[in-house]
Amino acid sequence: MKVLITGGAGYIGSMVCHSLNDHGHEPVILDSMTVGSEQNVPQFPLYIGDIADKNLIGKVIQEHPEIECVVHCAGKILVPESVIHPDQYYYENVSKSLELFNNLRAIGVNKILLSSSASVYEAKNGESVDENSPISPLSPYAKNKLMIEMILEDFCNAFEMKGIALRYFNPIGADPKMRCGPSLNNKSHLLSNLIRAAEDATFSMNITGFEWPTKDGTGVRDYIHVWDLAEAHVAALEASDSICKSESKFQKINVGGGTPTTVMEFIEIFEEVYGSQITTIKSPPRDGDTAGAFANIEKAERLMNWAPRMSVEQGIADAIKWNKKKNT
Repeated sequence: MKVLITGGAGYIGSMVCHSLNDHGHEPVILDSMTVGSEQNVPQFPLYIGDIADKNLIGKVIQEHPEIECVVHCAGKILVPESVIHPDQYYYENVSKSLELFNNLRAIGVNKILLSSSASVYEAKNGESVDENSPISPLSPYAKNKLMIEMILEDFCNAFEMKGIALRYFNPIGADPKMRCGPSLNNKSHLLSNLIRAAEDATFSMNITGFEWPTKDGTGVRDYIHVWDLAEAHVAALEASDSICKSESKFQKINVGGGTPTTVMEFIEIFEEVYGSQITTIKSPPRDGDTAGAFANIEKAERLMNWAPRMSVEQGIADAIKWNKKKNT
């Protein structure tokens, strides 16, 4: 199938493009290139522009009439930034997603796979969460994701559309073939900071929160290798007709590793993989921090016939390898 990927030159989007291509599908990319990189996806058709540009969407579909569905990865993603600039996040993420869905519907493209987030969950006690667990998004970013899900669900209920929201947990790593990988400039990302700390002896890791109800007091996360995450998109697209049956045209599905890892456990795994010790500083939790949660992935296994295959260690190793490649 031919698939349009918004934000297809970014971290997750580029992985999805390569995974689709590896499975015999044809990705077409729409990206503003605000943070994306053509180096991640040099071989795929690329349209540079805004997801809310009706004329551009029309041009893409006119030039690629075989496009059957859209993977919507585009959007602003930094939680701290969303707190400082909620206006930008509601406009860029929510308003423009609404425009995108309206324009796709008008053209007749009625299948949408949405990049959503596990940050929509309440996640108070480091517990396992499934798709029916309590919802309590704390940041404007997380609220954006929930709002876009709700818009898409309403479109699917009201119009002849089908939608799947994949709720990501914590993607790490790079394409195992080193075709694309993360930008390690995100200062709120644990793995990025660990790599920086390992390479710069003057940099210390600030660990926020040591009194959560978890095994060592630090927050619980669910890490998934980004390639497993990309493969989940392919599985969802290939099974979309059976997933979105007439009585349930919209589905939300957890995509995570399915196992809990505390922040300190992750640091210990990193130290073992990298081969050096990391200096850490204990700090109180930030506003909005929670104990975290990990994914119940039974629904993904059942509906998509998908399960993660790659380890946390492999995710860390691939991120380190990608960083060395980018710096040589």
